[in-house]
Amino acid sequence: MDQNIGASNANGATENGKGKEMSDVKDRIDETVKASDVVLFMKGTASMPQCGFSSRVAGVLNYMGVEYTDINVLADEDVRQGIKEYSDWPTIPQLYVKGEFVGGCDIITEMTLSGELDTMFEDNQISFDKDAADKIREANA
Repeated sequence: MDQNIGASNANGATENGKGKEMSDVKDRIDETVKASDVVLFMKGTASMPQCGFSSRVAGVLNYMGVEYTDINVLADEDVRQGIKEYSDWPTIPQLYVKGEFVGGCDIITEMTLSGELDTMFEDNQISFDKDAADKIREANA
């Protein structure tokens, strides 16, 4: 499900300037991260990724049948920058599980191949297709 948390508010910049505006963006990001069990901040959407790294992570989640909220950072520059500050991680995509930052493309790829992602999903009661996860590992062995 695509949420547009990054839509510009009707006021544009706040009276207090960029600091207040960025604080509002971080608050919206925080609410989004905590509202869904799995959230992927990405370039594009789950059905139409717009970069290879976002496509890889969305592809893993889609193939494994994980329900997640996709946030298109290309829709709002404030969210695109704000998510980097929120996580203190410089790149996109960024995956969050149960409100916690997990990592970007390389980390998710490694976790998928090692089985750590399966364990994280199991530990957090996130539904996923174990057979699909096994097939990913078999194909990359």
